[in-house]
Formats: sequence, structure tokens, C-alpha cells
Amino acid sequence: MRLLSSAQVQLGGLLGAALDANRRGRLSRFITGPTSPAIAIFDPARVLANREGDWYGEHAGKWLYAAAKAYARTQDVSLSEQLRSVADHLVALQGEEGYLGTYAPERRFMHQQPPKPQSWDGAPSARTWDIWTHSYLVLGLLELHKAMPDVPSSARYLAAARKIGDLCWYTLSEGGINITELGNHHGMSATVLLDPAVELYLVTGERRYLSLALLILEQADNHPPLALLSRALSGADAAEIATGKAYQLAWNLVGLTKLHKATGVALYREAVDKLWLSIRRHHLTLGGGPWGGVAHRSREVFNAPGAFQAQAYVETCSTLAWLQLNRELLAISGEAKYAEEIERTAYNDLLGAMAPNGEDWCYYSFPNGRRVHTTYWRCCKSSGAMAVEELPAAAYGVTAEGAIAVNLYGPGLASVQLDGIGAVALKQCTGYPFDGQIRLRVTPDQTARFNIQLRIPAWAQQVRIQINDEQLSVAATPGSYAELDRDWTPGDRITMDLAMPPVLHRKANRNVQESLAPDGSPVRQQVLCHEYVAITRGPLVYATGLIDGFKTEESIRLPEGDPTQALSLLPLIEGKGEDEDAAPAIELRLGYRAPITFWPYYRAGGRSDGSWRLTWLSLAPDTGFSSDFEHGNT
Repeated sequence: MRLLSSAQVQLGGLLGAALDANRRGRLSRFITGPTSPAIAIFDPARVLANREGDWYGEHAGKWLYAAAKAYARTQDVSLSEQLRSVADHLVALQGEEGYLGTYAPERRFMHQQPPKPQSWDGAPSARTWDIWTHSYLVLGLLELHKAMPDVPSSARYLAAARKIGDLCWYTLSEGGINITELGNHHGMSATVLLDPAVELYLVTGERRYLSLALLILEQADNHPPLALLSRALSGADAAEIATGKAYQLAWNLVGLTKLHKATGVALYREAVDKLWLSIRRHHLTLGGGPWGGVAHRSREVFNAPGAFQAQAYVETCSTLAWLQLNRELLAISGEAKYAEEIERTAYNDLLGAMAPNGEDWCYYSFPNGRRVHTTYWRCCKSSGAMAVEELPAAAYGVTAEGAIAVNLYGPGLASVQLDGIGAVALKQCTGYPFDGQIRLRVTPDQTARFNIQLRIPAWAQQVRIQINDEQLSVAATPGSYAELDRDWTPGDRITMDLAMPPVLHRKANRNVQESLAPDGSPVRQQVLCHEYVAITRGPLVYATGLIDGFKTEESIRLPEGDPTQALSLLPLIEGKGEDEDAAPAIELRLGYRAPITFWPYYRAGGRSDGSWRLTWLSLAPDTGFSSDFEHGNT
């Protein structure tokens, strides 16, 4: 599937509001020019004195990437000036050999570094973030080059990215440095270079960048604690790859997916598919974010399979990498399940981490916990801004057969070019995700026959599709695309109705204790089992605030019989349509106590710093639930 460019899509509704806030907030205020703190750390005098390990240089590349995408879709003149000012300044600071980082000369990734005592995070030396920073700079410079192809300095941005790639190739191929020595988590924080290396190859066609990517993968796979490709192919769980660091592993998988796209090697795709399935089955919150924090020293490491805790963590950086992985898999496969994950994550854990001002973000989000907006320098503020800018291009695509695929639902516009047909304008009018009625106006330049594919959400049990005034009988299988292949006339209308009843989900915290048997084999023992219940409606996860205004958790007893009878959908606020205030509340009526009101997770408790959200409520024993009433199923 060829995904559309950001310039071809205009999103409205919740996602459009997030994009507007992102542009006005983080992208316009965090970095404004060369004197902004995140860029000032690249100044030569400060670089010469920097002998401490840090990752703060990543903000420059992340901002370039996100701001370039925002400029491509908005043509914002002010943002364009900021981008060129910052990029020109950085390029002017780049060394002749290609170095563009923040470390003193003797601490740079081109040189062997003093070893560090072995620690849980697998950091081989004190210098672990130099390659990481350069990886984001390559992606940012390439994105800026794509967004401003006609600007005279555009060629310089591409050249700067290539010089970084050339330096990395020389260092790893002739300089005697192994990529796994340059990053913590047993090298995963450096092997993320796989992504920008392949991207350089895809943009330039230069074979040495493909060779660089293959060398990175070879060194990563030959490092026993990581063994990225081999362990993935053997069926290892995501938590068992290196340290199981969610952000780094998902970003490595983005690079491996792109390498499959560049080479066609089936083993790369097989490895990604196995780890994607592992993450999807065992390591996502109900809101679609990769989570950790159960029985680990790091909150950012995947939990053991089957582990559950309502107070565990989603790092917003991990949400970014998961979205990007699903974007790449959607593009190479055209499968609806990847669009499903993008939509679920976007409407829940991504928006749930973002403040309405577009500037404040949560570093960590909790299904059950307090909303805490993080500090100026934290990585997740820049990752969240990047993630929001990934959404427009994922909303629509064109398949290899020339069909238009509608991947994400929400108000907005798209302009699609079809070979042999010309331009087709799509206008989506809907109250989605609060309302299940989706209206799509189709306007080709002239009457023509082509296929429109509508994604049928996996949660959709009742689907009705109508074109103009004609009810259709088409295959509308949840988790796939419904195909509408016909002659389209300007002004044709598609209406799709998706039933959105509230749904109860049940989850047990079968936390696992790991140890070794006398023969050295791993032993996992379930040490606690308690059950919880949560609510979704359509793509949205629901949460409540503090119970009775002060309690951070509550055990509830559901009524006998069908437990969904305890759920009541409250009417929409009169006069509201696509505004977030139109989100309907759901009341949980238990009979023995006052009803508990739930709102969509992203706004539950208020979108302000310090507010509480409770997604999972503890379930009293012997509630009458059947044993097959599991997480994600009704």
C-alpha cells in the first residue's frame, strides 16, 4: 500500500485538533532557532567540554523530522523559517568527517571508550547515545530534504545526512568498532541506526548505505545478548530480546521492516511478524501502548508474558516506535490489522499522553494512575510530537491494485491520485470515534471505475454500508477491508454504520516470578492472580476519575446475568458534533452503590497535570463471569 503524503491529507476532529495543537505548541515553541537550548548544546565550545553521557542531542533530529512533516502539510511560513534557520546552523557545525553530535572529540563513537562495569541495562561503556543522536539527525535531515525539495539549501541537508551515513559506514567497516559497543540495552540503542541507514539507501539509491544496514544487522545478530534476527526467528518473546527495552526494540523492528522492503528478504519480514505478534498479544495496554514496569528495575522494559498490573507504565517514546512499526507494516502488506493498531494507539494512549496545548506531554502514562506532565528536556515530549505527525499519511493509501484504502476514521479531507484516472477527492464527515456513522463523499475528476476499500474495525459486530440511497450486501468482515468496486460519479456518498455498544473486558494479573531450576532451565511461577474489569466503546478505552472523588481503586461486584446490562450510554451534549466535548460518558450502574461515570481515557479526570485516570476496576470474587470472558473479547 502506498500511503499518502501528509500534504494530501487534512484531518479534522480529535486527530486534527491534536495536529493543530502540536504545530502551535511543541513544534513552534520548543525550538525557534539556533539559540534554543536543544540546539545550543551543539555549539563547539559546549561540545568540547561534554564528556558525560547524555541523549539530549536527540531533540534536534526529532524536531526537524516532526516540524518538516508539519510544514509539508500546512506550508506554514513561520515554521519554514525556523526549520531552515536551525538546519543551516547545524549543517554549518558538521565536521569534515561527518560528525554532528554533542560529545567531546575523545568521547565520540568513532573511538573505543573505557569499559563500564556490567549493569542490568547492558551498557558496555560510558558513551551510549552518540549513534542514537546521529540516527535521529539523519531522519530529520532527510525529512526536511523531502519537505523542501525546491529550497536551494535542500541539497545541503541531504549531503549532511549522507556524510553521517558515510562516517558510520567507515567506523563500523574499517574503524574496528562494533555497533553493539555503542549503545546500552546490549547494543539496541545503537543498532537503531538500521532505520536511518535503510532510509538513506531508499532516498539516494547508494549501495553503501544498504551495506551499512546489512552490517548493522550482522553485528547485532552476532552479539549473543542481543542476537536480534536469530532470536526473533526462534520465537523468542519481545521481553527476551536483549533487555526487552520496548522503545529500542520497536525502533529496531522499524529498521528491519524497511530492510525487508529494500531487499525483499523474507526472513526479515518473518522475524518482524513474530515479534509484532508477541507485542500485540502480550505487551500492549487496552489503549494500544507498549507497556512495562512490572517487576523490573526499568519502567520502560516489556513485562514478562502474561504479567499484568493496572498501575504499569506506557512510555510515550514506545508509543511512537509502535506507531511507526505499524505504519511500515501497513505500507508493505496492506493488512487492516496494522491500521487498527495505529488507530487504537492514537485515540487512546497517544492522545492520553498529550495536553490540549500541544506542548505538555506525559513521559509515562498509566491505565490506573495520575497524569504527570514531564519536564522540558524529557525525550517523550519530542517523541509525542513526532507520533502525532505520523497520523495524516497513515489515514489513506493506494493499494498495489490501484484501490483507495480508508485506514483511519475521523473527519477530514484527502486528495488521491490514481493512475489512469486522475484526482479523487474524499471528504469524511463523521462524529467518529464518538459516533459510528461514517459518511464519505467521493468526487473523482470524472466518472470512472475504481475500488474503494473501507477498513472494518475488529471490534465491529454490526456493519451496514450504503452508497447514495442503495443498501449494499458486501463482505464486511471485522478486521479486514470491505471492497466497493464500481463506477464512481462526482458527489457519490458512502455511508457506513458501525454499532458501538459499550463492551466489558476482563483481565487477570497473572504476574510471573522467574527463577532457574537446578538444571539451569527457566522456571516461571504464577505468584498472584486477581481479576479486573474495564470498558471500551468502539476504538475508545474508557476510564473514570478518583472513585467517589478520593479513592485510587475500588473493588466492584457486577450484577448477575449479562454484566453489560450494568452499562448505560449517556446522551451526547446537545449541539456538539466533532468537538471532543461530544464524547459520550458511560455509567456503570451496580445497584448497591451510586453509579460510576466513565469518560474516554484521553480526557478522563481532565487533561490537566495531576489528574487521575482509572481504567481497570478490581473485580470481586465469584462475580458470575464465565472463564472465557477474557481481555479484548466479549
